[in-house]
Amino acid sequence: MLGGFRKLAVDGLAYRTEKATEEAVHAVEGVVKEVVEHAKEAGEKAIAEAFKKAQETGDKVAKEVTETVTNTVTNAVTHAAEGLGKLGH
Repeated sequence: MLGGFRKLAVDGLAYRTEKATEEAVHAVEGVVKEVVEHAKEAGEKAIAEAFKKAQETGDKVAKEVTETVTNTVTNAVTHAAEGLGKLGH
């Protein structure tokens, strides 16, 4: 009789242990999924920020080059006009 109760108790304990393990695994899977999602979002945000900064830097460089070329051409034309003006006097 005691052997039968012992077997039932062991089987019940094994069943509860199995269920608790399954719940723990499920909980860990949920946490891992959430961590991976947050990491993915953080990575996407970092990449977007890097592209934005690269675009801003490219825009700044383009503006500086345009200003430099404009100033150089303006100075050359002004200098040439002044030289022609001196020739006319």
